[in-house]
Order: sequence, then C-alpha cells, then structure tokens
Amino acid sequence: MPLFFRKRKPSEEARKRLEYQMCLAKEAGADDILDISKCELSEIPFGAFATCKVLQKKVLIIHTNHLTSLLPKSCSLLSLATIKVLDLHDNQLTALPDDLGQLTALQVLNVERNQLMQLPRSIGNLTQLQTLNVKDNKLKELPDTLGELRSLRTLNISGNEIQRLPQMLAHVRTLEMLSLDASAMVYPPREVCGAGTAAILQFLCKESGLEYYPPSQYLLPVLEQDGTENSRDSPDGPTDRFSREELEWQNRFSDYEKRKEQKMLEKLEFERRLELGQREHAQLLQQSSSQKDEILQTVKEEQSRLEQGLSERQRHLDAERQRLQEQLKQTEQNISSRIQKLLHENQRQKKSSEILKSLENERIRMEQLMSITQEETENLRRREVASAMQQMLTESCKNRLIQMAYESQRQNLVQQACSSMAEMDERFQQILSWQQMDQNKAISQILQESAMQKAAFEALQVKKDLMHRQIRSQEMISEQRWALSSLLQQLLKEKQQREEELREILTELEAKSETRQENYWLIQYQRLLNQKPLSLKLQEEGMERQLVALLEELSAEHYLPIFAHHRLSLDLLSQMSPGDLAKVGVSEAGLQHEILRRVQELLDAARIQPELKPPTGEVLTPTAPQEPPESVRPSAPPAELEVQASECVVCLEREAQMIFLNCGHVCCCQQCCQPLRTCPLCRQDIAQRLRIYHSS
Repeated sequence: MPLFFRKRKPSEEARKRLEYQMCLAKEAGADDILDISKCELSEIPFGAFATCKVLQKKVLIIHTNHLTSLLPKSCSLLSLATIKVLDLHDNQLTALPDDLGQLTALQVLNVERNQLMQLPRSIGNLTQLQTLNVKDNKLKELPDTLGELRSLRTLNISGNEIQRLPQMLAHVRTLEMLSLDASAMVYPPREVCGAGTAAILQFLCKESGLEYYPPSQYLLPVLEQDGTENSRDSPDGPTDRFSREELEWQNRFSDYEKRKEQKMLEKLEFERRLELGQREHAQLLQQSSSQKDEILQTVKEEQSRLEQGLSERQRHLDAERQRLQEQLKQTEQNISSRIQKLLHENQRQKKSSEILKSLENERIRMEQLMSITQEETENLRRREVASAMQQMLTESCKNRLIQMAYESQRQNLVQQACSSMAEMDERFQQILSWQQMDQNKAISQILQESAMQKAAFEALQVKKDLMHRQIRSQEMISEQRWALSSLLQQLLKEKQQREEELREILTELEAKSETRQENYWLIQYQRLLNQKPLSLKLQEEGMERQLVALLEELSAEHYLPIFAHHRLSLDLLSQMSPGDLAKVGVSEAGLQHEILRRVQELLDAARIQPELKPPTGEVLTPTAPQEPPESVRPSAPPAELEVQASECVVCLEREAQMIFLNCGHVCCCQQCCQPLRTCPLCRQDIAQRLRIYHSS
C-alpha cells in the first residue's frame, strides 16, 4: 500500500531560521558549512543546491526535518560535488538517489533514523568515504559494492533487519569499527560478531581466501593520500625495523582522533551558544516588538481620549454657541417687538395730532360759535401744544434709552461670544500641542529602542564573526598540522633513502680503501690543524701581528680567515677603499671606514717612529708541526706503497683535489665542489675548502 505524506507548512520560527541560515551562508566571511537543520522542510530548497555549487560548500547539515527525498525536481547531485560531510539523520527518507556515487568527495554520510529500505549500488564509487552511519533504518541487506569503499573506517548498521554481511566487505582493509546487532546475525555467526570488528574481518578474509592484516597498516596511506588514491589490497608484511615507527604513528593518530573529537565538541558548543544567542536575540526582538506595540497602544488610547475630549468640548462649544444664538434671537425679537410698539406709538401720536387738528377745528368752530377771545384761544392752544410736545419728547427719550440699552446689551453679548471663542481656540491649541509633544516623545522613545536593538544586533554579529574567525584559525592550524605530518612522513622516507645511499657509499668506500691511502697524511695533518689554537693558525697563514691585534680590538675576529685567505697586509689596506673591503667580504660600512682609518694611523705612526714599523717582508711564516713522540705516532701505511689517485664522486671523471672542512673528506674536484654546501659522503656542512697540490 503506497504511503502518502502530507506536506507540512513550516512554522514562522522555522522559516525565519531557514532565511537566517541561508543569509549566513552567503556572507563574505562565512565558513564552508551550510546548516539548514530543524527548519521543518519537506524537501530541500533549490537555493541550497545553488549555494553549495557557487560557494563550494564542504559540509551540508539537513538533519531533523521532514524530508522524504534527497533530490528535489530540477536539481542535480553534481551541485553537491564539493560536499565532504552530508548529515541527513532524523528525517523520513525511504531511498537514496541511484547516482549517489557522483559525490566523489564525500567523506562522512549520516542517514541515521530514517526509513531506508536499501542502499544504492553506486555507493561503491564513494572512494573517499570514511564514515557511513545507517543506524535505525529498515535495511535487510547490504550491496556487494560496499567492498569497494577502500577508505572506509567506521560502519554502523545496527538497528536494522540485516542478518548477513557481504563477503566483499573483507576487501575494506581500513575498517576500524563495525557496529551491528550480533544477536540477529546469521553470517558471520553470532559468536564471531560478538567478538568484535577484528574477528569479523578475520572471518570474512578467511572465507574470501585473503590474508588478514590490521587496519593500522592501511590507515597511514589513506591519511597521506586524503582520499585521492585507493589503498592497496596487499601491503608488505610487518617488519621489526618499522615496528617502533608504526607504534609512534598509531599514537599520533590516536592523538589526532582525540583532537578531532575535541574540535567537534567545541563546534557543538559553539552551535549551542550560537543558538542561545539567536534565542536571546529573538526574545529581545519579541520584547521590543511587544514594548513597541504597548507604546503604540497607549499612544492610540491617549489619542482616542484626546479626540473624545475634543469632540465633547466641540459639542459643548456648539451647545454654548446655539444657546448664545437663541439668546441673540430672543433679544432681537424683543427689540423688534419694542420697535413695533414704538411704531404703534408713533401712529397713535399721528392719530393724536389728527385729533388735535380736529379739536383745533372744533375749537375754532367753537370759538366761532362761542365767540371766545383771541387771547384765550392762543393760551389754550399753547398749553395744548406744549403738553403734546412734552409728551412726545418724553416718549422719544424713552425710545432712545431703550435703543441704547439694546445696543450695549448686544455689544456685550458679541464680546462675550468672541472671548469665549478665543478661549476655546487657546484651549484647543494647547491640547493639540500636548498631543504633538506626546507623539514626539513616543517617536523618540521608539527610535532610541530601535538604535539600542541595532547596537545589540551589531554586537551579536561582531561576536559571531569573532567565533567564526576562531574556528577558521583552528581549521587553518589543523590543516597546517596535517601538512607538517605529511612533511614529516616525507622526511622520514627521505631519511631512509639517505641511509641506504650512505650504506652503499660506505660499501664502495670500503671497497676502495686502498685507493685512498694517499689522503691519509693530509687527513691526519688537518686533524692536527683543527687541534691548534687560533693564534697559531693565523701565524701559519702569514698575517701581520698588528693587523691581527687591530681586528681583535675592533671585535672583527670572524674576518681573520678572509684577510688571511686574501693575504691582506697594512700596506695593501692603506691603498684600498671601502668598496674594495666590501668586495673582499667586510659588509659593515662603519667597520670598513674604521679599519681603513686605524690602518692609516698605524702607518703614520710607523713613519714617525720607524722602530714601530715591521721589517719589509716580515710575516709570520707557518711553522711545521713538531713530530709527535713515538708513543702517539699514528700508524701510517708504508711510504713505498704505490697509491692510486681517487676520482671525484660527483662527475666520476676528474681527480679529487679539494679537502672539505671540518669533516676532512677528499672526494670532489675543483669544478664540482663550488655549488656544494654539504659533504657528499657525510652530509655535514662545508665550513672551508682547501686545494691539494701534488709535488712532482
């Protein structure tokens, strides 16, 4: 029945971790590791293959995910050609790709705790594979091509359904550790499987007709070649001559394994600290976001409260304005009613004037009728007019007072409304300024927190870069140690070769001992010269005593052989320049000038006092060594022996003419000895060369 796996959507934290790890792998100073573990992946993203191909990654870690297949669509395993470590444990893989053998650089493959049913046959092409872990899967058998893994050192097949091991596994001569379920094994038997890895390999070699050798004899070639060449099936048998060196290399390899485990622990500790730092950074981000949300919420609440207060104030102002408008309307209505009253009063006054006119007419008529005198009529009319005018004046004054009171009341109402409006505007501006200040304060606090977060993130980045640099420096140190170990092995091999060459040369020298009798007295004489004091040697070289004292006074005794070799005297030095002394071999400029100055002073003093000048041609003649007493006289060969001339050991054509000091060997001609720095016979450094002249 086919199995169907539902693709899970990764969580937000897993997605952020994947993005962070991908960005970290693409940085300029990143290491050779791509770690996308614990990202809840159902398939490997295409960007991981592209990153490994472009940046030449060497370690790919994808454990603790939900992978069902290693190779997604439109991707090729050639993108992982540079991968040396592939960690796929704790996934849901049911099979590995058939072309897994294309990963020729792979050294560690970990597919522990998956659902693998079988291994591909192309796994035999992984010639550099050193560690294979298929623990806790559903494997029932192992392919025969597993025997082609000539560099395999660790194999873990426990927790499976395997009952038989392939006989081809006997060809894996470098296998050091084999972990399996001994109780479930049929071939080899349980007793053999329970005895350990060595017993299992011995049993398989016996079944295959091969001779068993310990893995330690095959481990060193694997470490030297670093997986570039396959180890041989049958090396030379162990010999007593190299047993000590093998034991030393085994100890060094155990130290190397311990250092490797220590580095792995340090790497795990660094990953743990990095993960803790990431968690702390995530917590800081979460706290900052929560604080930011709280600040924004308080700002929103304050803003809503201010808006509510403003709306209430606006409603209050609208109600006040409406009340004032009602009062103004009522006042205007009262004024209009009073004006109407005044108009009615004017009309009534007009009617009264008409009545007066009618009365006047009536009076005239009555005067006419009643024959009243003119004077009485005038008085009566005056009194009536005066009373009417007085009444009109009183009414007009009343109206003017009423109008003035109305104007003053209206002006007061307008001023009160304006002052209340100005006061409301001031309060509104003050509330707006308070709100702006609160907003600026919140924005500055948010900016300050963002700056603190940025500084914390930069500090974390610097810390992480320092840890990366330390790891890379440790890796460089391990690579340098690896190079030094390989160089040491090469030097040991060259040492063995030189020993063999020296043995051959010694045998040749022993065969030609009769041909070297003519050099015996020269060697004995040179040994006597080496035992003489320095002053005696210089006297034999023929140097002037004043020149020797001058060089000793100037602390230039190391130039005495050069002056003696060139036979320099005070007269010759007086004619030389600093450049000539530099050509002779005196390299210090101050010493050159000081020697020439002191030589000139000595010659000037000799001219003033002739008794200080040494006699012309007086030099220190070499004195022959005294004959040793009879008790210490060397046993030389008889003089009458016919001695044959020795030939140059370099060109094998010309006669040997040079003596090498301090070893005293006579083995090279004058032409071949110039480029040599060490003696061809004893490999000692050449301090001086002497030419041999044969007497006729």
